[in-house]
Amino acid sequence: VLNFKYRGSPLIPEMATQEVQLNETLAHLKTESETLKSKLEEERAKLHDVELHQVAEKVEGLGQFVMKTRRTLKGHGNKVLCMDWCKDKRRIVSSSQDGKVIVWDAFTTNKEHAVTMPCTWVMACAYAPSGCAVACGGLDNKCSVYPLSLDKNENLAAKKKSVAMHTNYLSACSFTNSDMQILTSSGDGTCALWDVESGQLLQSFHGHAADVLCLDLAPSETGNTFVSGGCDKKANVWDMRSGQCIQSFETHESDINSVRYYPSGDAFASGSDDATCRLYDLRADREVAIYSKESIIFGVSSVDFSLSGRLLFGGYNDYTINVWDVLKGTRVSILFGHENRVSTLRVSPDGTAFSTGSWDHTLRVCDDCYFLSNLTTLQPRVTFLVTSCNVCCFSLFFFFLSDLGLRMRTQRMKW
Repeated sequence: VLNFKYRGSPLIPEMATQEVQLNETLAHLKTESETLKSKLEEERAKLHDVELHQVAEKVEGLGQFVMKTRRTLKGHGNKVLCMDWCKDKRRIVSSSQDGKVIVWDAFTTNKEHAVTMPCTWVMACAYAPSGCAVACGGLDNKCSVYPLSLDKNENLAAKKKSVAMHTNYLSACSFTNSDMQILTSSGDGTCALWDVESGQLLQSFHGHAADVLCLDLAPSETGNTFVSGGCDKKANVWDMRSGQCIQSFETHESDINSVRYYPSGDAFASGSDDATCRLYDLRADREVAIYSKESIIFGVSSVDFSLSGRLLFGGYNDYTINVWDVLKGTRVSILFGHENRVSTLRVSPDGTAFSTGSWDHTLRVCDDCYFLSNLTTLQPRVTFLVTSCNVCCFSLFFFFLSDLGLRMRTQRMKW
């Protein structure tokens, strides 16, 4: 009988030593990063000399204005999760928990196209800049692009192109300034830039410590940055060329559900489950305003700016849309109508209307705000020069820029 005695491998103590050294190095680096972060916050605090609402004290307040639901789009069989406007200011694409993606004519409320996805919870959808395609995705971990045609009876599913593939659910997608590239964010904690034609990964963005829930591309046509928010309570600004995070903001107390650039591209707003909307100035590198009230205790699911940037619209989980004065930091209006939480909100490209999607299975198209205090009644036999005109097809009014004497002002007339 042979007796063998195991004496252990000489590599085991060496591996254990290396692991201890690695843990010590990581702990040291973590401490060093926290120290640097504290110093950065101190430098930011030194420049934090005044709040936005203090600077805007002498700015005239907003007058009374009216918002009214003009269209209700019905057709989804479950919660509406996402929507986006076409650049033609008429069509809307929406996605739902029922697995369907629908293209609507917002003027007539007709459905122009409908696609059934291979999964439920289609959490992301976007219109291509040309209006010739839509992208969508969700629990299938993919971003699929469907070309649109004039033939409304055509089978769009046959033309589906799978562009992006993540290792977890797709939370948001957005075309860049062309139809050839698309940005995606995912529950795997990453964002990615893809080539639509080849499906090739062009750039990946790593930096979030949890699910990425939202993203928004900078409005400039030559802009190469975008902002993302997620379950790690951070809003990160990324350089699309290098793939690096160039700015990071961590002032929310819960998940960030929505981010949206200010029209000028110099700031962005975020909405969170902590029941606040916040405004961050990229040039000042800090938060400059918080939009909240003690009576608001429900989370913010979606945010968007008016075309001028003076108003911030927020969709809330208490079924309402709150409208905030960006400069003053006060709530100037509240819109009711949905029978469940407002999950998505977008202002139309021309700013004349905004659309909301809800868990009550519907979308609503509402008038963009017009200020009653700024209206002018034109008297008979008053001569004026119309220099431009903008028709709001969702209401009975049109707006025009007129020259009354030597003063240029915007007028509103019924038609």
